Amino acid sequence: MGSNYSIEEQNSGKENIKIKFLSNLPERWSGQGKLEQLLIDKYMEENKNVTIEVEAYQDEPYKQRFKAYAISNDLPDIFFTWGQPSFFSPIMKGGYAAELNKDSFKETGFMEESLKGFTLNRKLYGVPKSSDYMVLYYNKALFEKYAIDVPNTFGELIEVCNKFNKIGIIPISINAKDKWPLALLYQNLVLMEGGDQNLIYNAIKGDIKFSENVVLKKAAEDLKKLIEVNGKEEMISQEDFNASMNLFTQEKAAMYYMGSWEVGMENNPTLSDRFKQNIRVTNLPLSKGGGLVAWNGGGYAVSSKSEVKEEAIKLLEYMMKPENWSKMGWENGLIVPAQKNEDNRYKNESVLQKEIVNILNNAESQSGTPWYDSLTPNFKASIEDLSYQLALGGKNIEDFLLEVDKEIAKEKSE
Repeated sequence: MGSNYSIEEQNSGKENIKIKFLSNLPERWSGQGKLEQLLIDKYMEENKNVTIEVEAYQDEPYKQRFKAYAISNDLPDIFFTWGQPSFFSPIMKGGYAAELNKDSFKETGFMEESLKGFTLNRKLYGVPKSSDYMVLYYNKALFEKYAIDVPNTFGELIEVCNKFNKIGIIPISINAKDKWPLALLYQNLVLMEGGDQNLIYNAIKGDIKFSENVVLKKAAEDLKKLIEVNGKEEMISQEDFNASMNLFTQEKAAMYYMGSWEVGMENNPTLSDRFKQNIRVTNLPLSKGGGLVAWNGGGYAVSSKSEVKEEAIKLLEYMMKPENWSKMGWENGLIVPAQKNEDNRYKNESVLQKEIVNILNNAESQSGTPWYDSLTPNFKASIEDLSYQLALGGKNIEDFLLEVDKEIAKEKSE
């Protein structure tokens, strides 16, 4: 079920305007959902004739709802979008998103590279809201209680998982049921083993084969090994976003493999103070180089068919002012912004904020668009399925690599 939130305002003499806002953030009291709602409420307070109606779903239901709107050619006025080619390219090419004025966002602090996934033929159709990268959140109190050191290498990570298993604590919670985290974890392990951001992308281009590359094979072995030491496969396979989050926040799991966008956990009023005081974060152990699987993923676009397009664009421009999304989000500990944020750093930052932004700042390289998101929607779905089958025992390593090669060949032939 989705959630609806609206505030009716008195007519201030201007024409009453209603903006429909489709979001992937149903929790309006914490994290990015809280920030989104704060800015929506602020905009309505400053524009008494505007009512903004929010419809919000978790990621997977959101995709289905978005698809239904697109099929009926009736997208809400503003909508969340992933900025990767597998999701947003068909939207831009299909004429569903309105062109935005680049000049309107010149002073908002976006780095040019962050707008790449929202641009087609040099025209801008959306803007990102955060810097996204996968990390290991961990419960400091559990590590201290059992005298276990935070891992710095993959070998140490395996040892830590074995130790927590023996104690009866789940080592790492991961929303395996959604599949994409497993595909991202594989890319993390490729980078860990090879130290080369370009390797997996060269393989996608067909320059090398997955089935013939030592690093790509070793990363597949690592993925299977990590899942095997992490607990019962049947339980892991059923962990969706909510289940995996709950295992960590209820202190049943020592670590949580998830994105930087969940930094707002420590300001979630529904979670215990004891837990929030002990959330820490580390990068996935790297054995070579200092790269990071990082990208500018989610953002916003305006429907090209919107009857209130001008006002919807004004709302988007307002939200992305540096003093709004970036400043309010960081100061409230809710996001790692996609905008330059130096002016807002070091003002009452929590330990978790410092740790998570240091992972980004210390990265010697960033991957850009995740490998499975780099081509078409069909490629994305196939790679996510294959990653799930590899991780949870349904497919051996050799078959996984061969079938990825087949999917790449299929993309090149179409």
